[in-house]
Amino acid sequence: MAQAAENDPLTRAERIAEQRRTLPDSPGVYLFYGKDGALLYVGKARSIRKRVASHFSAGNRRLTSRIDRIDTLVTATEAEALLAEQSFIKRHRPHFNIRLRDDKSYPYVCVSLDEDYPRVYFTREKHRAHRVYFGPFSSAKRVRETLDLLGKLFQFRTCEGAEPGRRSGSPCLDYYIKRCGAPCVGHISRDEYRHNIDAIIDFLSGRYRQVEDEEVAKMEAAAAAEEFERAALHRDRLKAIRSLFERQRVAGGSVGTADLIGVAAEGADANAQVFQVRDGILAERQSFYLENQGERDLAEVAEEFIGQYYSASPAMPPMIVVGPYLRDRTEVLSQALSERRGSPVEVRAAERGDKRRLRELAERNAQLALDQDRLRREHRRARRVESLASLREVLGMEELPVRIEGFDISNLGGEHTVASMVVFEGGATKKSDYRRFKVRGESGNGREGGPDDFASMEEVLGRRMNRYLEQADLSPHDGKRDDSFASLPSLILIDGGKGQLAAGMRALTPFTERGVTVISLAKKLEEVYLPGRSAPLDLAADSEASQLLQRVRDEAHRFAIGHHRGRRDQAMTVSVLDELKGIGPARKRALLQHFGSPERFLAATREELEAVPGLPGKVGREIHEQLNRTS
Repeated sequence: MAQAAENDPLTRAERIAEQRRTLPDSPGVYLFYGKDGALLYVGKARSIRKRVASHFSAGNRRLTSRIDRIDTLVTATEAEALLAEQSFIKRHRPHFNIRLRDDKSYPYVCVSLDEDYPRVYFTREKHRAHRVYFGPFSSAKRVRETLDLLGKLFQFRTCEGAEPGRRSGSPCLDYYIKRCGAPCVGHISRDEYRHNIDAIIDFLSGRYRQVEDEEVAKMEAAAAAEEFERAALHRDRLKAIRSLFERQRVAGGSVGTADLIGVAAEGADANAQVFQVRDGILAERQSFYLENQGERDLAEVAEEFIGQYYSASPAMPPMIVVGPYLRDRTEVLSQALSERRGSPVEVRAAERGDKRRLRELAERNAQLALDQDRLRREHRRARRVESLASLREVLGMEELPVRIEGFDISNLGGEHTVASMVVFEGGATKKSDYRRFKVRGESGNGREGGPDDFASMEEVLGRRMNRYLEQADLSPHDGKRDDSFASLPSLILIDGGKGQLAAGMRALTPFTERGVTVISLAKKLEEVYLPGRSAPLDLAADSEASQLLQRVRDEAHRFAIGHHRGRRDQAMTVSVLDELKGIGPARKRALLQHFGSPERFLAATREELEAVPGLPGKVGREIHEQLNRTS
């Protein structure tokens, strides 16, 4: 690295200045890369040269001081640049772009139209052909609430698999509580079940007046045919639908169908609210917490959120209402979203009437969500400080236990013995510092004659100690340095009683000589043991200090159990996959990633195997035949 720097006659600042002089004065996308090659930020502009210059003139040192290289992609229009920018952000998730704080994939409602009796279910994937997706939703809770409502109104099956029913041949509980029409035993015909699914699709699509009119027609037709039980079913359904609509109907009724977006931003935090109005009814109110590490202004936050949100949305309305801070960007947004939708989308900065009133309400909700989130975090931070102070007092420590490391052993009959190390800093989890250990033992699976938790704990803590001694003197810039192992803990918590503590103390002498406190926490009575004391510490199980220790112990246990199950499941699945013909390493990885556990893989239907991404349908059918032949 040093030799490369010597051979480079230009400093970083000179090299960046040289790159800036050659930037095109045309629309497109620009990409800022750091010294390690990581993508820091993606932006779009009408003029790449002028927009990049504004980053440096605005004095945003947090971003510009890290830039080592600038790449560009020229586009024909600014709208094309907006679409290209969202593609880069979705693929690379740069640190300084606007991101969802919880950056898991969005949740959706899916309808499996490729099945004779379609299911309506929760999912985070939307790549399956011949299936309809609705969303994205801001939380899994909203999806489940929507599914619960749909089950009450329209009755659909929740059993898994392409075919409805279970092996017993009798209806499940859902039929008796009127959540499913029981197509598995013929209590509802395929056509009638499909009509219910069509109504669900209309409902989720926001065609509320159509849903209401169809229920009226079905009720009247059933009454005319003197099918009074069926007429009563449609009457009750209609009553529930109208009651729901009345509660959510927008006053004024002039909004029609539109999304109204309100955004609030403070420092590195932001919140976006999406009010989805369909046929004059407020169908959904979504709330998204965003990370704004670049501390960019409201217009940039709103524009980037809109691009990301609708890139993940299977559908969008013909009108999107935004705040006045995007007045100069509405034309570009309209062009980009119209291209994505395949039909015209109007982006309007409404300044009067019902649209303005609802947009302002969305903005107030965004600010309120941001304020409440800040208060919750401050309250949690205050409680963590109180817990650490209480723990320092009861353990007689000189300083606050800022860094706590928890260790746990997990095994089942001596097989796949593993250990976990979890880290709490400032009373909160620091998951980037979590580490896993495979317990070696004398035989590789534990100790001879069965698992020995004491010996396993001593081995793992000895390895932790050795890693610290190896890492502590390395420079922070050394690529071999592991920051987690190089950190000196304030407190080490061992899951177990006096035996585990004694085993740990044998391995941790260099730590204790450096002032590290070592304790153990026994599960049964939540008893805390200290070295040199036969009796447990007099500490109430419901005290702040004890509850913090319990959180650390429980997190170590959870992490160890997850690692143990993962190794066990991988061993089971790999052994099964090794016996299948025509399955190489790439296809093994695809199957493991898709199904997640051997139980799900072995129970997969032919259709589920055919739908595995990256696996040809013919191979899926052959795997199904081999599994069923061997079982």
